[in-house]
Amino acid sequence: MSITPEPRRAPPTGIAPVAVVGGGLAGISAAIALAEAGCPVTLYEARPRLGGATYSFQRGGLTVDNGQHVFLRCCTAYRGLLERIGGTALVDLQSRFDVRVLGTAGRAGRLRRAALPGPLHFVPALAGYRLLGPGDRIQALRGSIALGRLDPADPLLDTVTFGRWLAAHGQRAPVRQALWELLAVAALNTGVDDAALGPAVKVFKTALLGRPDAADLGIPLVPLGELHDTAARAAITRRGGAVRLSAKVTAIEPGPAVIVDGARVEASAVVVATRHEQAAKLVPAGAAPGQDRWSGLDASPIINVHAVYDRPVMRVPFVAVTGSPVQWVFDKTRVAGLRGGQYLAVSVSVADTWIDRPTADLREVFVPALRSVFPAARRARMTDFFVTRERRATFRQAPGSGALRPQSATRWPGLYLAGAWTDTGWPDTMEGAVRSGLHAAHLVRQHVRDQESAP
Repeated sequence: MSITPEPRRAPPTGIAPVAVVGGGLAGISAAIALAEAGCPVTLYEARPRLGGATYSFQRGGLTVDNGQHVFLRCCTAYRGLLERIGGTALVDLQSRFDVRVLGTAGRAGRLRRAALPGPLHFVPALAGYRLLGPGDRIQALRGSIALGRLDPADPLLDTVTFGRWLAAHGQRAPVRQALWELLAVAALNTGVDDAALGPAVKVFKTALLGRPDAADLGIPLVPLGELHDTAARAAITRRGGAVRLSAKVTAIEPGPAVIVDGARVEASAVVVATRHEQAAKLVPAGAAPGQDRWSGLDASPIINVHAVYDRPVMRVPFVAVTGSPVQWVFDKTRVAGLRGGQYLAVSVSVADTWIDRPTADLREVFVPALRSVFPAARRARMTDFFVTRERRATFRQAPGSGALRPQSATRWPGLYLAGAWTDTGWPDTMEGAVRSGLHAAHLVRQHVRDQESAP
């Protein structure tokens, strides 16, 4: 799959703009790539903002991200998008992968890569991981070696769970919980017993068992809305593209054309960059192979628990937690604009248990859990507590899901799909979304060139 934007060309004359439907990262990436190539493009988004599932809102004087989104150094397509929208200086990228992990009963560990070539760079981290006993550390190392021999593109890996593979390779419960589950849940939004082996192998092999710097974590220094809405919108228009917000596309017709707010708009090509549920309704019946099976991708929820204290209770920018309802905790004080105290965001993936629970119930669970994780919280006063919910945060990356993911091209000339749910070769992540948008833009350019050269 191509992840390089087309070189800039002179704008074609006499052709309708390409219509990009959906203003998430896939649609943004497609629109920027097309505009950079000199192709007229209009991005349509039904909401009054860009960013899709990565956005910000205002609450009590704070700028709140709906959820914490991170990336890795190996996410080259997303990092390229940041560069094109002028966002490189607006994120912090670790110089070396380093994650502090808090366990139960005051136990703590640290996963920090060594200055060694891959995959040896991760051996010292596992060998010194204090949340595992000596025997389990050896098993973790053996499991990593066996995992590195697998090919994530092997279709057989889409038929078995990661948990089943771990059990077959001697990974006991402590290793599963304190290592594999900790990382897989954050990356896949699916537990190891439900996750397909293929995407799990892709994550671990690319991030932890490949280049030594691949897993270095990147975290935004500004609200997501500043990156994925304000900066992205400016990048599109600066290159000559158009963005229409609060513009709902309800149908795609032969031509191709899109129906926007009841009006037919001709297009030289159409990129559908919405969630798979919406795409299934927009794409005409029979236009895309396997369209009737996209609903089988299902969805996996994420919640974010937001807790504001009158004083600092966590001393580091973020931590991972195991053996607790709390999974990953991020200090959002500076990003949100809080002037005093500390604002923590707790990211909870695979949130099926929590997604429909009232906020009052979640408070009864997570406030004591945070006090257990951070003893300083016992002496602090909580000034605000709220929850954001993404019911369909990602598709559920279970066995069989890989076979349901469609290619970008459809049976209709000029109609293409984009989104992290398409067959990107990556799990449902920001990186996958950006790659899908770039690939769709590449196919559109080929289609437009063919149309221009047709007699």
